[in-house]
Amino acid sequence: MMQAAEILGVSLVGERECARSGRRFYGMNPATGERLEPVFFAASDEEIDVAATLAQEACASLAALSGAERAALLRAIADGLAAEMVGITERAHLETGLPMARLQGEMGRTTGQLRLFAEVVEEGSWVNARVDEAQPERKPMARPDVRSMLRPLGPVAVFGASNFPLAFSVAGGDTASALAAGNPVIAKAHPAHPGTSAMVGRVVREAVRKSGLPAGVFALLFDDGIEVGVGLARHPAVKAIAFTGSAGGGQALMRIAADRPEPIPCYAEMGSTNPMFVLPGAMRERAASLAQGLQGSFTMGSGQFCTKPGVVFVPERSEAFGEAVKVGVGGMAAHGMLTQSIAAKYTKAVEERRAKGRPELVAGGESAVEAGRAAGAAMVFRTSMREFLGDAALAEEVFGPTMLLVEYGGLEELVEAARGLQGHLTATIHGTEEEIAAAGELIAVLETKVGRILFNGYPTGVEVCHAMVHGGPFPATSDGRSTSVGTQAIYRFARPVCYQDMPDAVLPKALQRGNPLGIMRMVNGTLTR
Repeated sequence: MMQAAEILGVSLVGERECARSGRRFYGMNPATGERLEPVFFAASDEEIDVAATLAQEACASLAALSGAERAALLRAIADGLAAEMVGITERAHLETGLPMARLQGEMGRTTGQLRLFAEVVEEGSWVNARVDEAQPERKPMARPDVRSMLRPLGPVAVFGASNFPLAFSVAGGDTASALAAGNPVIAKAHPAHPGTSAMVGRVVREAVRKSGLPAGVFALLFDDGIEVGVGLARHPAVKAIAFTGSAGGGQALMRIAADRPEPIPCYAEMGSTNPMFVLPGAMRERAASLAQGLQGSFTMGSGQFCTKPGVVFVPERSEAFGEAVKVGVGGMAAHGMLTQSIAAKYTKAVEERRAKGRPELVAGGESAVEAGRAAGAAMVFRTSMREFLGDAALAEEVFGPTMLLVEYGGLEELVEAARGLQGHLTATIHGTEEEIAAAGELIAVLETKVGRILFNGYPTGVEVCHAMVHGGPFPATSDGRSTSVGTQAIYRFARPVCYQDMPDAVLPKALQRGNPLGIMRMVNGTLTR
């Protein structure tokens, strides 16, 4: 088992050991403020260039692999992570303050999504093979033989997220889906958990080596600022960006990607307030359970999930619900947060609301931060629908354990509020069966605003499966047509290529006349194996 003492604080680029000459920084324990060994070194411009160049050179080898061979690589990474789970999760606990049970579950999710993508590429139908056979006798013009399928984009730059040190990081969903599609990955570790990233990165690199693939298939770069990320996004060898983080960071990468001499896709997931609509019948039937469920949801992970319900529309005069929220939240201890910086930003945001007096604070601690560690108290604010619609700042995300209750009078106000929403990852409706059946107008509006609509549930759980959509219109993401969770995430890193009148012997196997892979294809407009 890998030990924390074995962590090297240098980037992983090719087979060489990178220089120890860049800017120095350390991982930090957010619960104690303790500096964690070893020292890490920011990647140099030369190392960025070498990583990107090697990735470009590895493209052909990775793209040429069969689905079974790519699946074997993904499973080798999953097996390596499972073997090193104890050491990796222990280091992640030190660097993030997240409970061990949460980190162990996240490791299971990380290995699980690697294995799920392995199944997808091994089966093979994801390539969307289409065949329109030649019709030489067609009049007035003969039809050529036309075939198309999805092919890899090229090297993908993956930016690790602060709040998921495993599942959205070095070997997380973006890396898994990019490798599955046949693209080399250059991962940029998040500075909040560099030791965890280093340990995971070594597992990925070893799986690549044992698979007999070029070292350029995977690289890991460190930095505690933005210089390495900017340099990586601008490098001409990089063909796509995957990012999970703040709106500021994601939109900066979007601009870089668009302003390059060769613009590239930037898939940025940038957060959301995940509005929830509680209809009157649901409030009458289960006010106490709604309060309890919301308390668990908006404080889960200390409110540092992008799916946290941050704005909740509730009927006016919901006294029993309000009292249950006040009692439940008031009895909660301060929540540990991921970094001192995140805790400070959270503190500033909630204290600014308290200082204004509007919205009204209805539940929460006297202090948003517990002295001596990165922590924040859960806080619930309340406002009227009129005030909410008149102040755009109230709809903005606050990253941390806080929630805004918006009181409405009639159902028509909910539709008006929904129409005024920006893009979000999720929206939730709580109602009776009859209310939901009658909420067609509200649902139709929400379909244009979010990627996932939940009914009588809570959005903080994101199932990794084939049908999941974790995305939404801007500003929740940079491209509302995509998802960063679930097997459809693979489509972000592939593009269609068409082959006309190509000899059968040199066609990709997915397009050959005998369908040797046995995959589902569209042949002359009909889906068939």
